[in-house]
Amino acid sequence: MSLLAELRRRSVVRVAAAYLVVGWLLTEVLTTILPTLGAPDWASRAIILIFAFGFIPAVVLSWFFEITPEGIKREQDVDREHPGNRVVARRVDQVTIGSAIVLIIVVGLFSARYTADDPSAVDLVVSDTSVAVLPFVNMSGDKDNEYFSDGLTETLLHMLAQIPDLKVAARTSSFAFKDQNLGIKAIAEALEVAHVLEGSVQRAGDEVRITAQLIRASDGFHVWSQVYDRRLDDIFAIQDEIASHVGAALSASLLGTEGETRLAGVTTTDPDAYDLYLLARKERATYSYGGLQAAEDLLKGALLIDPDFTDAKTELASSYIHQFETGLMDQRTAIAEIVAITDQVLTERPDDPVAKATSIYAKALSLASQGDEAAMPDLVNELETIVERSPSSLEPRLLLVRAYKAVQRTEECIPILEESLALDPFNPTLHYELGTALMQNERWDEARAALEKSLEIEPAQPNAYTYLGLLSLREGDGVGMARALTNAINVDPKDHELPSMLAVFLYRLGLVEIGDAFRERVLALAPTSSVAYQLDMLRAISVGDVAGSVVAARKTIEDKVEDRRFVFGGAVQHLIRTAALEERIEEELAWINEQEPGIFDVDAARVPQRYRNVQGVAFDAWTQILPLEEVQRRLDVVLAYAESQGFDPAENPDAHVSILAIRGQTDEAIEVALEEIFSESVALHLDWRADWMQPQFADIIADPRVQDAMLRWEEEEEALRGSVQSWFSDMHAAN
Repeated sequence: MSLLAELRRRSVVRVAAAYLVVGWLLTEVLTTILPTLGAPDWASRAIILIFAFGFIPAVVLSWFFEITPEGIKREQDVDREHPGNRVVARRVDQVTIGSAIVLIIVVGLFSARYTADDPSAVDLVVSDTSVAVLPFVNMSGDKDNEYFSDGLTETLLHMLAQIPDLKVAARTSSFAFKDQNLGIKAIAEALEVAHVLEGSVQRAGDEVRITAQLIRASDGFHVWSQVYDRRLDDIFAIQDEIASHVGAALSASLLGTEGETRLAGVTTTDPDAYDLYLLARKERATYSYGGLQAAEDLLKGALLIDPDFTDAKTELASSYIHQFETGLMDQRTAIAEIVAITDQVLTERPDDPVAKATSIYAKALSLASQGDEAAMPDLVNELETIVERSPSSLEPRLLLVRAYKAVQRTEECIPILEESLALDPFNPTLHYELGTALMQNERWDEARAALEKSLEIEPAQPNAYTYLGLLSLREGDGVGMARALTNAINVDPKDHELPSMLAVFLYRLGLVEIGDAFRERVLALAPTSSVAYQLDMLRAISVGDVAGSVVAARKTIEDKVEDRRFVFGGAVQHLIRTAALEERIEEELAWINEQEPGIFDVDAARVPQRYRNVQGVAFDAWTQILPLEEVQRRLDVVLAYAESQGFDPAENPDAHVSILAIRGQTDEAIEVALEEIFSESVALHLDWRADWMQPQFADIIADPRVQDAMLRWEEEEEALRGSVQSWFSDMHAAN
């Protein structure tokens, strides 16, 4: 008899198959369940080892012993023709087959669940030609030197990213692991790279010691390591040397190429200018008022030392965009500075994607403000081309997102931001931008999650707090709004617009005394800012000082205040509505037109953007003094302009109701008002009394259902006022 036949006769094959199938099944189940029960990691490993080491004894024992209906017997004592023994054999086969089926189901379910939880897991393949540069550890004993070690890391990142076919994890994602006690393998898995470059910097006066090591994450093998002892004035040579060595090591071992790749470092050879540049990058990281102001001063200092430092120029131009976006700088001044700076950079580096994108963005905003209707749509096309050519450059992507928002193509922001996050998953700015884009697409829960993720990565940024406050307001949570803005003020105390937003909210709620405290903060920080004018007018309205509110509104127009946060447009609107109540509309319109000639000319070849914004509120006056046909004609002109810019005013419920009312479609206007406006929290409509008292809405508010909705809003507003007042009282008492 052959050995195989004897193994089958003695049931060795049957036992071995059953052991493997049942063992594998139990191993899969137990190693899945034990971690969820809090078992230590070694428990799962122990189970696997037990089953592995038990296989040989099980097979050996099956050679000498047999399972029978009477129990376990020695093989020579077994009657294999006995019917009971054949039944036992069949049952072993059934257990084996059944366990195999169960195993297939368990593995299938686990795989399906894993894929559902992480759809990218199936497709995730980490490239061998990939590396993350972790922040070099500052070992100088002086926390102030940390910007230097961080800056060295940034420069190395920038240089390594120039190596063809090498994937380099983005800077912000790599820096997310700074000061975290995680192993190289865990960090590499999170960043989806195969290698990690880490090191340390020890600086003492003009001397610096830098260690660097390139590690293969899978096994901890050191692909390359080096120690550098240099004088600080040789820092640029050190950066070039490290980047070139790492590049050569990666090229030789991973990319299969020999020789060193020529890498471009920072565009200065002056260590003092470089120091200031690094400090500026650190200051502007949270995009706060204080940080942006400090960054500007530092960058200008760097350029005084080295006027040809093009990286500092590009950084300064980008900083100016953030400054006018946050209200730190007026847009006209910022644009002039940006264009002048980027023109210098593009003279030296005509293909620089960041400088090119920043330049055309600023120029397009300037043209749009002057009434060029094609400026923003054309900008989108140009930025799309730049992003396509430089997909790894972050700043052009962010500018494209802003351009999409400007032409109301907000749904297109989301995929480009998600694509950016795939490259840079721990970037707080990208999570913040995604949150605001999701808000514009009314994906509220996802927006909150994105904003909270942004704050989790970078807690010191004010803008994410602000938008979380707006989300709370949408839910009718006035306390959440107040808390979020208070948090924003705490992390960015130099920002005058944050307390102004809170003061506006409080004045509109009628909480004048609390609002005054935040207004005083605005006046202390920026007494001539546009929002300071706005608060003068709103405070007067809140206390019932009609004459004072008119004086404040007129001063806003006389002083040519910019239309940031609708300050200019709000002043014009208040003057029109007040004049309507006092039956002097034509007189007021004439005065406004005298101050701003052509402001109400909807038919002009070029209408400045701030005038277009105001023309929408002028319908409150035109519906009372012009023939209906002329009012509707002007409405058609304004709507045609909006359409040319990608806007559909009908998507805004308030604008939609106004359009229907002007067209005489009262029944449709009532339905839209009930379904899309009064269904929202009153917290989003704290000016509702002034809005709905306009004559064109008289037939709408006469509807009993609208009357009931207004009564409900009154009650909700009172409750909102009480909760916010109590929160501030409690906070004041606690302090």
